[in-house]
Amino acid sequence: MLLRIARKEFLEMARDGRFRIAGGIVLALLLTSLGLGWQRYGEVTAAHMAAVDQERELWESQGEKNPHSAAHYGVYAFKPTGRLAFLDPGTESYTGVTVWLESHRQNQFLYRPARDGNTLQRFGELTAAAVLQLLIPLLIILLAFSTFAGERESGTLRQVLSLGVNRRDLALGKALGIAAALGLLLVPATLLGSAALASAQADAASGGLLRALGMAGAYLIYLGSFVGVTLAVSARARSARFALITLLAFWVFVCLMAPRAATDLARRLHPTPSAQEFASALAADKEVGIQGVDYDDYLERRRTELLAEHNAERIEDLPINYNGWRLQVSEEYGNQFFDQHYARLWDQFEAQDRLRQQAGFAAPLLAVRSLSMALAGTDFSHFRRFAEQAELYRRELVGFLNADLRDNAGPRGFGYTQTKEFWERTPPFAYDAPGAGWALAGESASLAALLAWFLVAAVWAWRGALRLEAI
Repeated sequence: MLLRIARKEFLEMARDGRFRIAGGIVLALLLTSLGLGWQRYGEVTAAHMAAVDQERELWESQGEKNPHSAAHYGVYAFKPTGRLAFLDPGTESYTGVTVWLESHRQNQFLYRPARDGNTLQRFGELTAAAVLQLLIPLLIILLAFSTFAGERESGTLRQVLSLGVNRRDLALGKALGIAAALGLLLVPATLLGSAALASAQADAASGGLLRALGMAGAYLIYLGSFVGVTLAVSARARSARFALITLLAFWVFVCLMAPRAATDLARRLHPTPSAQEFASALAADKEVGIQGVDYDDYLERRRTELLAEHNAERIEDLPINYNGWRLQVSEEYGNQFFDQHYARLWDQFEAQDRLRQQAGFAAPLLAVRSLSMALAGTDFSHFRRFAEQAELYRRELVGFLNADLRDNAGPRGFGYTQTKEFWERTPPFAYDAPGAGWALAGESASLAALLAWFLVAAVWAWRGALRLEAI
């Protein structure tokens, strides 16, 4: 009986002109978004590889130069794009993809595509994630709102129940029928997405397969929640019109109002400074010093320790180049301020993200959006990981150059130079991509919220079916 009900529901929905038109439009948008996302991924990946090669070539061919001058010459670090970014680009249009690494400074990221976008692009990009998060739930509502309410109005529900059909089988069968109809839309898109992933270079380190499976599971739970809510409302509503109005109001709140409200609340409770305010605060702290100790006092203390270490009374008696040593001390002094200010800034952004995750208990879109970006590697946590690795590389590179000046310059000082062979020995920047477990480690609230929504929707639909009335 269960399969018969599911088959009947599937055939009715598949033959419905509304489903063919609306489903065809959504399927076309989903396939288009996948194609555009894959094209964008290919272009960005190719540009990234070309930029990395060109930057390395520029670094190695800079000619004879003092090592500290090379530290000021600097290098660019480029954030790689994960394979699943073609499904959900997340925050990559807003956080930037390039940072200039140089001596004495920790620079802000450059090249944010959203800054150069037109008004339509700023309103929202057509991505597979947007279609799955916004349009398919709306399609579920438009196609299934009359599942019970419409049959009650037409009198069909009374006839079905009079035949002794179990209410639980009726509800479960209708849910399976709706799921099968949605499968007509999702299966082609899934096959296309799988083919695109299979054609990409495997990346076991970042757990590409596990990330893809996790993302698929998250979206299935999310869409299943909408199916459950739709069936529950339809079972309790006295008319199909009332069910439609109620479900549309639910969709507007979940998909349009809640994300904006959560973002505004996060910014209000965890405000972040503007770029100018951040730079001003950093400069002001440098003037004051660390715990009241300015750079001159800090340098004097370190110089005293250096002389004692080498049993020397004067700088001229040191077996190393003092300027190379002093430049590294300057780096270490400034890094303390960078660590404090950037850690405070990153923590504020992560606090905003945590609040949005917790708001997922009020709106499942927030939960699935957070999980989707995390698994795609396009959320703020992945950006912060890259930024911290790039900054660590900057410090290692500058320290390597200063150490060469300190140990080998001797009395030549800044007249000491290095050649291409030396630049080739400096290690290039390599981003260590995290695995799927790392991506999910900070998403416990989102995962709990999404599962809670699914369970509540399922129980609500189940109870609604048990209390189903023919009139």
